[in-house]
Amino acid sequence: MTKPAVLFLDLDETLYPHSSGLWERIGERIQRYIELALHVPAEEAERLRARYLQTYGTTLQGLRAEHQIDPIAYMDFIHDVPVESLLRPDFELKKMLARITVPRIIFTNAPASHALRVVKSLDIEDEIDDIIDILRLDYANKPRSEAYARALRLAGDPDPHECVFVDDRIDNLQPAAALGMRTILVGQGNLPPDAQIVHIPDITKLLEFVPELANTRDPSGERGHARG
Repeated sequence: MTKPAVLFLDLDETLYPHSSGLWERIGERIQRYIELALHVPAEEAERLRARYLQTYGTTLQGLRAEHQIDPIAYMDFIHDVPVESLLRPDFELKKMLARITVPRIIFTNAPASHALRVVKSLDIEDEIDDIIDILRLDYANKPRSEAYARALRLAGDPDPHECVFVDDRIDNLQPAAALGMRTILVGQGNLPPDAQIVHIPDITKLLEFVPELANTRDPSGERGHARG
């Protein structure tokens, strides 16, 4: 591929494995929020959540569009989970990210406050150069096309063909691939036979499939750290 300019990284269940149980805890909080906010039983909340994901890409956007909920209150509620007790420092992830010499940018549908808790718990805060969160995206979430356009602008308008994007959801990778980004699926997802997406079992294997990320040199010699 063309020499990479930017690495975009999803957050939840991309930088840490499903086995941590963190996303499961967040999912339980999402379910509970729907039950409380809309005064519906668990079965109806589950049905609504599935429909919002299918229609809007996130539960948050479904609740905003159809019920005008307060997005900040929603995000505070669902992320009220014990991140620090569920995640531990990941030395292999830290070592891999340290070898990458292009900007390492988290691109997430979550708020930066949650992203910072995750990267601090994994002990990779110094290996992340920026966080593009749902607030900086002005609530344009993946997989909506506006999210990718805004993320590119916030990253300095790199050529999409010079970007690598890693996510655990195929639905989020497909719009990036359509723009020309090199797309990497991480985790246990199954790819359709015609998908032009690389599949890796875990994020620490990234450089085995995109070694160019470690071969590019930043002329300034400066590295950043995570910010929100």
